[in-house]
Amino acid sequence: MTTTTTPSYLTSDNPRIPAADYPYRHCIDIQTRFTDCDMLGHINNNTFLSYMDLGKARYFETALGPLFDYNRITVAIVNMNIDFYEQAFFVEHLQVWTRVVSIGTRSITFEQRVFNSKTGHTKCLANTVMSYFDPATSKSAPLDPAWVAAIEAYEERELRKIK
Repeated sequence: MTTTTTPSYLTSDNPRIPAADYPYRHCIDIQTRFTDCDMLGHINNNTFLSYMDLGKARYFETALGPLFDYNRITVAIVNMNIDFYEQAFFVEHLQVWTRVVSIGTRSITFEQRVFNSKTGHTKCLANTVMSYFDPATSKSAPLDPAWVAAIEAYEERELRKIK
């Protein structure tokens, strides 16, 4: 796992790919597997979901430290939108860059990019909303203020939409 600021190659020369308004501070390298490929020989679009889930999990580990406990998962994906820009293949060196773009009263919005670290080509860009919930009731709950503080400290900026 790598934690760093956004390299210049995250800025794409493809006009369809929006520029990041803030740096990405979290990155993981992806080990592609032969089973990630479909019959056409490229990484199946569904596989990108797994790559990004791993990116979010490692982000939480890094940003929250001991506040994040895999035995008490208190967030769930409630919305995900992905724009695919290029095919990816088994032999490519892929990375997932992750950042939080906003925090609501009960939710966290992530932006993630999967791209080839050798060519700098963005493969896809996703926006994911995760809702915080109470495990006892399985209902949405206000975010833990300690989580908010830790994520804002990690991102080095204020992220709350509602104060």
